[in-house]
Amino acid sequence: MNWLAHLSTQRTPWLLFTLIIFLLEVTALFFQYQMGLAPCIMCIYQRTAVLGILSAGLIGSINPQSKIVRGSAYLIWGVSSIWGFFIAREHINMQTTTDPFAFSCEFEPNFPPFMPLHEWIPSFFQATGDCGNIDWQFIGLSMPAWMEIIFALFSVTLFLLVISRLIYKKSI
Repeated sequence: MNWLAHLSTQRTPWLLFTLIIFLLEVTALFFQYQMGLAPCIMCIYQRTAVLGILSAGLIGSINPQSKIVRGSAYLIWGVSSIWGFFIAREHINMQTTTDPFAFSCEFEPNFPPFMPLHEWIPSFFQATGDCGNIDWQFIGLSMPAWMEIIFALFSVTLFLLVISRLIYKKSI
C-alpha cells in the first residue's frame, strides 16, 4: 500500500491513467462511428462522466507533488466516477424494466445553459439513440453494465489510493 500511496505523487502514473481514459473515449467513438451504435442521452451523460475523469488525470499530471492539484484531481475523479456509476445504473434499469412507462429517455441532453455541449460539439455530445435498446453485448453484459463496472473500478481505485495516502503519508 505504501507503493500505491507514492504513485499519485509521480507524473507517469497520472499520464498512464489519462491515456487509459482517453482510450475509453476513443472506444466510444469507435462504437458510434465505426459500428453504427447511436448513443442515447444516458450514453452521452456517461461519456461526459468519462471526460470528467479524463480531466482529473490531466489535472493530476500537471503537478502531482502539489497537494492542491492532487486534491482537485481526486475530487473531480471521485465526483465523475460516482456520477457515472449512478447514470450507468439508471441506464441499466431503463434497459431491463418491463414497464414501458417507468423510465423515459429525453430527446436532448440537459446540459447547463452556459455550457450546451450538444450544440457546441454535436458529433460528440448529440444523442440519437434510444435508452431502452440493447444494441451491443459482450459476455452477456450490455454497454451500460460494462460502464457500471468501469466506473466502480475507478471509484474503488480512487478510494484505495486516498486511503493509502492517508494511512502511509498522513495527507492526500
